[in-house]
Amino acid sequence: MNQKIQSLSGYLHEYQKSIHQPEKFWSRIASSFYWRKPWDRVLSWNFKGPDIKWFENAKLNITENIFEKHLFTHGDKTAIIWEPNDPNEEAIHLSYRELFEKTCQFSNALQAEGVKKGDRVIIYMPMIPEAAIAMLACARIGAVHSVVFAGFSSSALADRIEDCQAKMVLTSDGNFRGVKNIAVKAVVDEALEKNELCGNGNCMSAYKSRGANENG
Repeated sequence: MNQKIQSLSGYLHEYQKSIHQPEKFWSRIASSFYWRKPWDRVLSWNFKGPDIKWFENAKLNITENIFEKHLFTHGDKTAIIWEPNDPNEEAIHLSYRELFEKTCQFSNALQAEGVKKGDRVIIYMPMIPEAAIAMLACARIGAVHSVVFAGFSSSALADRIEDCQAKMVLTSDGNFRGVKNIAVKAVVDEALEKNELCGNGNCMSAYKSRGANENG
């Protein structure tokens, strides 16, 4: 099913359908996804409540719609192109199949550490492929991920850990900005100490960046 809109008039036409017949419109859009369990009702709303529900009792895993649904046709196509900080280093190309395998590995690692559906996981990482893989891995097992900019202070990170009661913090040992090496993991260590999360069964996993180190 091709959902691509070709023109402004096409967009306006679809928009009007979404306004006047939202159940029919979104049912058509949703039918292009793979659902583990279809919905009993597309939409129920009560703005006075307020009580608004979409796709009641339906179940899906969005990563299955990214990977399993398309691996046969897109498996060898490039999913991620990552340019490293050092222009002399080779760029990293990950195919959809490679990304799928890494996502499964990461999700298995999260589960091995006790992360389960509904748990909150904070991702405090530089812009590396592993950050995207971490997000996909969380979605794969039903964990809720919260991306925190890896430039925030330990206090700002500690506040976010506390607010969402994070089960785990994912980070890297370091981050490059030009020639500067940022000790990312040291910030996380300090944030965890402020929250006393280590004593509450929470843990931290660090990805080792090439050439980076904890001491900066």
